[in-house]
Amino acid sequence: MRVIIQRVKASSVKVNGQIVGQIGQGLNLLVGIGTTDTEAELEWMTRKCLELRLFPATQGSNSWEKSVQDIQGELLVVSQFTLYGDCRKGRRPSFSNSASPSVAEALYNQFITNLKSSGLRVETGIFGAMMQVSIENDGPVTLLLER
Repeated sequence: MRVIIQRVKASSVKVNGQIVGQIGQGLNLLVGIGTTDTEAELEWMTRKCLELRLFPATQGSNSWEKSVQDIQGELLVVSQFTLYGDCRKGRRPSFSNSASPSVAEALYNQFITNLKSSGLRVETGIFGAMMQVSIENDGPVTLLLER
């Protein structure tokens, strides 16, 4: 499982020109599910996303001491199979390490359910849709989580 985690001031996702998910301060999570992923990866990734200290303790501080839970932030979760694109050979990416759509969608939905159990506001894109994601990255802070 791979997640691009971004600290944001705001983020939204549109499908066919309509906003389907929108958040204020919190985390934008771009989620890729791999062929070998199981619920164990989901549980680990859920904890990491909720508990990583990515927010300053006070306004203007450079010290990251608070998690998205600590600040009662929001989460925007967007499926992104392209995180498993392999560009080492040729001029076209291979996606053979991405889970099949049916498997990926089930694990993606379980990940969202796991995140919602935190009590935080969780918004999403639409699995498999062409989406336009607007991200107001704060910092900027962008990390790759992989399990």
